[in-house]
Amino acid sequence: MRIVIQRVKEATIKVNGDIISQINQGFLVFVGICKDDTKEIADRYLKKIIGLRIFEDHDGKTNLSLADINGQLLMVSQFTLYANCKKGNRPSFIEAASGDLAEPLYNYMVEQAKQIVPIVKTGIFGADMKITLINDGPFTIILDENLS
Repeated sequence: MRIVIQRVKEATIKVNGDIISQINQGFLVFVGICKDDTKEIADRYLKKIIGLRIFEDHDGKTNLSLADINGQLLMVSQFTLYANCKKGNRPSFIEAASGDLAEPLYNYMVEQAKQIVPIVKTGIFGADMKITLINDGPFTIILDENLS
């Protein structure tokens, strides 16, 4: 699993010109799922996302979590996080899970997040989405088994 977390002031997703999801302060989370990912891995990543203390406290230190600020969560499935660009100029996505595997795991992760975070919004799995955001900082974190 590869996760890209962006601390945002706001984020919006449009599909076919219509706003389908919108959040205020919180995290925009892009979720890349590979063919070997499991619910246990999803649970571990979700725990890390929810627990990250990257919002500023009254002293300006990144010491507060999503819960501490009553933040919102926007989760978007993004298979392109598994782009392999080692050979040539055209990315390969063979490490990414197929939709049949990725969609249920993504939906599981969203449902688990809804048990913890009061406001969880999503994109549409497999849709052509237009995402706008105001990155707060900017502050972006990548979670990956090989990096974390």
